[in-house]
Amino acid sequence: MARTSAVAADPAAPLLLFDSGVGGLSVLAKVRKLLPQAPVIYAADNAGLPYGDKTEAQIAARVSGLLGRMTERFRPRLVCIACNTASTIALASVREVLEVPIVGTVPAIKPAAAMTRTGVIGLLGTAATIRQGYVDRLEAEFAADKLLLRHGAPELVAAAEAKLRGEAVDPEVYTRAAAALRAMPGGERIDTVVLACTHFPLVQDELALAFGPDVRFIDGSDGIARRIAALTQGQDWRRDAPDLALFTRADDSIAGLSGALAAHGLARVAVF
Repeated sequence: MARTSAVAADPAAPLLLFDSGVGGLSVLAKVRKLLPQAPVIYAADNAGLPYGDKTEAQIAARVSGLLGRMTERFRPRLVCIACNTASTIALASVREVLEVPIVGTVPAIKPAAAMTRTGVIGLLGTAATIRQGYVDRLEAEFAADKLLLRHGAPELVAAAEAKLRGEAVDPEVYTRAAAALRAMPGGERIDTVVLACTHFPLVQDELALAFGPDVRFIDGSDGIARRIAALTQGQDWRRDAPDLALFTRADDSIAGLSGALAAHGLARVAVF
């Protein structure tokens, strides 16, 4: 525990936000609003993308290993797993091996249950996320008297990544996601949709067109940002270098993300 205290005492120690790709930028945007002075390393495991079609064992091993090495190298004061799939599978194991505060990402089922008027909630996530027992427990605790309809929409991850690269995306991707939820028994009464993947808020406008004007969307990014702010309250901050976007594989897609990265304050790019 001494190492944790020493890291937290360094004003230049960054926040480390980790995701399988660029979806966690939706979380970073909210963190920036509360902690604009905080130095940030945004780590995207593009070599492992997508996580949604991997097994739980693969995800747990990969996330724990990467975060262990990144924490050893960069000495962050706090790690945020800005990925629903990684959080629902690997959060407990990561907390066992890292001696820094860890903030995870969970589907926003509790606030969705408070928002819905019809009692029918749609949940869009990756295939790996929607099948997790963690989601079952959130449903049982906070939405037992609601109808929660889940759909795995891996196409939306690729769509969000493509959108941030400035590439055209077939609008049928969003139509299919909406239609899949609507086609389930009770789906015609959905009035609230949980975006249970940090990529999905990046295409919320497109999803809103597909679902229609009577549906509201919610994700966990505001709560994550508040939690990070609370855990770092009273700490000093110093930015010694421009904030860093860190990728796990060098490929051509990174260049296409330069505009989106810069817009989120990530002026440097490196490969880990």
